[in-house]
Amino acid sequence: MTTTVAILLVLVSLPFFLEPYPLSLAGRALAFGLLVVSVDLLTGIMGMASLGQVAYFGAGAYTAGLVGIYVSNSGLVQLAVGAATGVVLALLTGAVAVRTAGTVFLMITLAIGEVAHIGAESLDVVGASNGLAGIPPISVLPGGAPLALPGHVYWWILAVFLVGYCVATVVSRSPLGRSMRGVRDGELRLGALGQTSYPVKLLGYTIAGGVAGAAGTAWVAQTNFMSPDDMGFDMAAFALLCVVLGGAGSLWGPVIGACLVIFVRDWLGGYLEGRGTLLLGIIFVIAVYLLPKGFAGIRLRKLQRKGNQS
Repeated sequence: MTTTVAILLVLVSLPFFLEPYPLSLAGRALAFGLLVVSVDLLTGIMGMASLGQVAYFGAGAYTAGLVGIYVSNSGLVQLAVGAATGVVLALLTGAVAVRTAGTVFLMITLAIGEVAHIGAESLDVVGASNGLAGIPPISVLPGGAPLALPGHVYWWILAVFLVGYCVATVVSRSPLGRSMRGVRDGELRLGALGQTSYPVKLLGYTIAGGVAGAAGTAWVAQTNFMSPDDMGFDMAAFALLCVVLGGAGSLWGPVIGACLVIFVRDWLGGYLEGRGTLLLGIIFVIAVYLLPKGFAGIRLRKLQRKGNQS
């Protein structure tokens, strides 16, 4: 509990210490981290590795951007509509996807992500394949003043992240979360106990889609721009690798992995002449050997040692 409070205090205080650019990186890291949390709900909690969450992330982002341009610049409105879009699309596509498992499920979600990516490139809206530009700065309430200061925008993104993270945490600790772990640990056993796995998988998939949609609204609130590349295969692969790097099923571990990806790709990559992705690949390979259970495994080993000593 003390560690959680300390982390929250650090996150809240970042605008007082960081310049606008590193603060914008922190905002993007939180938005990407929420996308990774949605992937972890499926991959870590339910045991169904997915490459398709970028579809709902992009849908939420594009919806929020279009709402901002044509309807309202309210962050609350954009968050609600973006998350709802992710829920609806996840429900429709998940109705088919969750009937599969293993490699087939992974390939179907990859196809969902690629179809969404191609669809975004062909959208007949502002910018089309060049991206959705002209998204106005958000306000908190409808008709309110836009958030002009970088720190205020960051606090909004932090609020969206915390809401999404809390939703994922509540779900993972709920009876639904226990059933999702039952799917992961032994779907046949779950059926033997009299519980049908299909509704569990579909509900978990739908909730994860809503979390990804909310992450998309946070992303465009920071960037005021959405590119089809932001929902391409690279983004999907990085999100899944963050789950492996952070520790599948821990929720907080993959968020650390997401922050590392944004820092290396967008910060260090500028100093390495665009070789940030290469450095990330090296980091992932090393981490797989040295941290087989990810960052969360370090804490787990410490707790086990304390338990043995006591």
